[in-house]
Amino acid sequence: MKQADFVSLVMPFKDKVFRLAKRLLVSREEAEDATQEILLKLWNNSKKIGEYKNVEAFSMTMTKNFCLDRLKSKQASNLKIVHSNYTDDHTSLQKQVEAKDSVDWVSKIMEALPEQQKIIVQLRDIEAYDFAEIAEMLDMNETAVRVNLSRARKTIREKLTNTHQYGIK
Repeated sequence: MKQADFVSLVMPFKDKVFRLAKRLLVSREEAEDATQEILLKLWNNSKKIGEYKNVEAFSMTMTKNFCLDRLKSKQASNLKIVHSNYTDDHTSLQKQVEAKDSVDWVSKIMEALPEQQKIIVQLRDIEAYDFAEIAEMLDMNETAVRVNLSRARKTIREKLTNTHQYGIK
């Protein structure tokens, strides 16, 4: 496979790889390193890349596994939580602060979810994958994906509601 072919194959989904890595690793720098590592692995195996039915799904699975391995390593204790991906210039400062606070709360709640639910929410709600694609990536039944997504959304909704209603009777 030539470099131009590889770039045209990988470019459409490299941002999705980065976003999944960022969701799992939280740190932007760690996510960039993970993305680079995944792309390097794909390039090194470019001769076998034609054997895969869905290269994007394969790379997302590689990303998930790489990030989970990275989190299990001893270096993961150095990761810090930094979220700066939400800005809105058309609302008042108070609304901006409230919205950012809600995004931060959702991120914190998502971090507390079980790994499988966290990955499913990321793939479905943020990356907009179909249930069939998620089931294939995670080697699960579609029904199990739907159930896990439902439970994760319910947990996020309940904890966010409790946070916003704290002290209100």
